[in-house]
Amino acid sequence: MVVHLPGLFSELKQLEEKKIHYQGRFFVSDRAHVLLNFHKQVDGLHEIQRGKEAIGTTRQGIGPCYSTKMQRTGIRVSDLLHFDVFKDKLHILVENAKREYGDFPYDIDTEIKTYEELLPKLRPMIIDSVSYLHEALKSGKHILVEGANANMIDIDFGTYPYVTSSSCTSGGACTGLGIPPSAIGQTIGIVKAYTTRVGEGPFPTEELGEIGSEIRKIGCEFGTTTGRARRCGWLDIVQLKYANMINGLTDVALTKLDVLSGFETIKIGVKYLLEGKEISSMPAHMQDVSAVKVEYMTLDGWKDDLSKIREYEKLPENARKYVELIEKLLGVNITWIGVGPARDAIIYRGK
Repeated sequence: MVVHLPGLFSELKQLEEKKIHYQGRFFVSDRAHVLLNFHKQVDGLHEIQRGKEAIGTTRQGIGPCYSTKMQRTGIRVSDLLHFDVFKDKLHILVENAKREYGDFPYDIDTEIKTYEELLPKLRPMIIDSVSYLHEALKSGKHILVEGANANMIDIDFGTYPYVTSSSCTSGGACTGLGIPPSAIGQTIGIVKAYTTRVGEGPFPTEELGEIGSEIRKIGCEFGTTTGRARRCGWLDIVQLKYANMINGLTDVALTKLDVLSGFETIKIGVKYLLEGKEISSMPAHMQDVSAVKVEYMTLDGWKDDLSKIREYEKLPENARKYVELIEKLLGVNITWIGVGPARDAIIYRGK
């Protein structure tokens, strides 16, 4: 992953304020790439340069940081342990960027000072993560890997170029952590009961009118980092089947089922038609994704508040029909159902 260390320590400070002790429990890989304020500035410059072709990034520097990683000019956490190397690399990055974008305001000395001040706190947290995880596997420990973002904004398999810069699929756990594929025993797909997207790019089941606005409002669908309103639409089974092909899901956790309470009818996108013919999977080209017509199944909705329900049989009949239809269409067990924002607002269906 890429990590913005000042942001990380800001979050750790919140833990300290709540008397949550992370020392000796929280580690940073020596191979992680460092996301600098420099990257954030370049991200904004790059979006401006794109003009009408802007991706709609969060402007948090993620793309530029991954770019320097792939160009083999990136700065890794291990470079901070050789501080002169870190400073030399940063100067080279800035010089290269100014050749490409022209002069832009950036205080390199302040950036260097920030990391110099963070290093004493960071140093005890830096570990060789490959050895650490390998030892955990050898001793029979369970490892929970949480992937950020989602299949449809994966750099390789998403709606390119309207994607993030990393591998968001289950395979990314292996390449990102250095664990063997044979170590992965369970792959849980986290799926909202409807579909959302932030930023630009084609969205076949998007609802542009009142329904989309209502889902956004009830589901509090605003970007965590930027606060941008997420685009909302009906559940897209074509995309889910595609994600299942790539990730090999063993279970699904269906979240935010409660958000759909109150709708008279609920739709599920079940087929894509391109030039009148059904296509079996996601097209690679965004022109084709934009051109697909979606065929829907329509179900009766339900009115009940689901947030206090903890047993599957106590869900309204129409809510159960919705869950079971998704399960049938996808061919994967829905093991957990989220029915509210509370931490315990989960129904476990078991195997």
